[in-house]
Amino acid sequence: MKEEFEKLAATGKIEGKHVPTLTHLAEAGCCTHRSWGFGRIKTVDTVFARFTIDFPGKPGHPMDLSFAAESLKPVAKDHILARKATDLDAVRHLAAHHIDLIKIILNSFGGKATSDQIQSVLVPDVIADDYKKWWETAKREMKKDGHFIVPLKKTEPVVYQTQETSLQDRLLADFRTAKGLKARILVLTEMLKSVSDLKDKAALANEVLATINPDIASHQRTQPAVALEAVFARDELCTACGVQSADGQITAAQIWSQDGIRFGTLLEAIPAAKHHRALESFKSANPDRWVDVLRGALNLVSAKLAKEVASILINNGHLNLLKETLSKLISQHTASSELLLWFGRERTEDYVDILGPEVFRAMLTAMERDQFNEKRSNRLRDFILEDQSLIAELTGTADIEVVKDLTRALKLSPVFDDMDKRSLLARLVKAHPAVQSLVSGEQTKQESALLVSWESLERRRLEYQEIVEKKIPANSKEIAIARSYGDLRENHEYKAAKEMQKILMRQKEDLEAALNRARGQDFANAKTDVVGPGTIVQVADPATNQTETFTILGAWDSNPDQGVISYLTPVAMALLNRKVGDEVEFELHGSKRHHRIEKIEAWKTEAASQPA
Repeated sequence: MKEEFEKLAATGKIEGKHVPTLTHLAEAGCCTHRSWGFGRIKTVDTVFARFTIDFPGKPGHPMDLSFAAESLKPVAKDHILARKATDLDAVRHLAAHHIDLIKIILNSFGGKATSDQIQSVLVPDVIADDYKKWWETAKREMKKDGHFIVPLKKTEPVVYQTQETSLQDRLLADFRTAKGLKARILVLTEMLKSVSDLKDKAALANEVLATINPDIASHQRTQPAVALEAVFARDELCTACGVQSADGQITAAQIWSQDGIRFGTLLEAIPAAKHHRALESFKSANPDRWVDVLRGALNLVSAKLAKEVASILINNGHLNLLKETLSKLISQHTASSELLLWFGRERTEDYVDILGPEVFRAMLTAMERDQFNEKRSNRLRDFILEDQSLIAELTGTADIEVVKDLTRALKLSPVFDDMDKRSLLARLVKAHPAVQSLVSGEQTKQESALLVSWESLERRRLEYQEIVEKKIPANSKEIAIARSYGDLRENHEYKAAKEMQKILMRQKEDLEAALNRARGQDFANAKTDVVGPGTIVQVADPATNQTETFTILGAWDSNPDQGVISYLTPVAMALLNRKVGDEVEFELHGSKRHHRIEKIEAWKTEAASQPA
């Protein structure tokens, strides 16, 4: 193509200085543009002096040769981008040979590339699934190979070097040049990952011990968390390499026993991956007091660490002590927002006797207490807003008066903005329709008062207490027992218990709504000028003069054998507000009846209603 470009330069269609660049571009067949990215040159048109290039999203893009010479950079045929463009299947096949593919990528980027650069080249064109697993395998192979420098930090580049260095020599070199105990712990972690590939494990471990032990001793008081982490890594390396511990070296028990150690603060300074190990080491070092210390720390640590603390207590048979601690903190409203965040996320059947409306009230108190600590209050607040079932579950078995108090507390709480507060109140109303009037400020038509006799009101209250205090707790125990049987998908006892839970909750909600509307009456000295609740009405059939008597009482009163009917029944509704002599029609026993009111009298007089 050089001759063709020289002819174009001779005729003045391109400048002579562009000939070498255009020749290189044409021979390479691929290029990059600073804005459009990688492109593949499809055609060279020497008549109109232009390239046709396929860019991502711009296929068949025409470009003037002079402009191309100024704005494009050629990409060699062995570059990873060019290989992908010309034979993607071959590159995908090469992915099975991790080191060969990494070499091509590094050579394409001048001998080095960061892990992010490598990932952007391979995903998703070459490796569509589980790149993380592929990259971990590639790193292990590079470390064994001896030609690659694999950095500890993700932001540093992977480098290919022609001179081979053994894995052990490279790790020791990294350890010697590491600045500070924290950096040496990182190298120690890498040693542990590669310990099976080391040639002389004992020699490596002994050199590490000679350096790390003085470091631990110098850090045990000033930075005990770092010293403790180093002790864990050192002990693991000794075990993996089969080397005995050095005489007089600092142990985890010695660090824990120092004066002034703040248990929760020290734990928080240790990486989360080491929390379980740290807790186990504290337990071993303090067999007599570890339980009390862990219980005391629950309210001082993060939600993630609270989960680890709870786990070690439960695994060692102290679930009841854990529940006792949680119950006390919640009932006293002293539980931290982080502890309540963990507990809200957890809320398994193990805690069924603690979970209730007081947990949500404690959450409100905790958020109000540290509302100026944005990090904490936001985490718990966001969780409450995101978990759609939280409020319904915590208030499900609560007495309606408790739910009303909680509704008022939520309405007055300053930790939620108006829109979020309305969302939470809507969830409360959905779970407990009886609080609708508290939320809206007015009663709906469906919530109009029900006139009931004191006797029927007491019966409903006893029925409500039976459900809340006996049936629901018994059902919760059945669920917990059934859950312990194993696989919930095939656990028929669990499914049956959960179905019964739904039925009981619906019965509870219906009774709450009804009791909230109920207004007790003794129906004494009812007016007898018209028919109303508390009256006895005698009616007669005009055609046969056959008489019937109805006693109209409260919404929940019914005794057909004695003629007692509710004022809400169709018969009573037809009679209400009618006078003696009025004729009415109503349906009774499936047939229409025509009757005339003969007599109206009070069901109970004031004197009769007084106790003897």
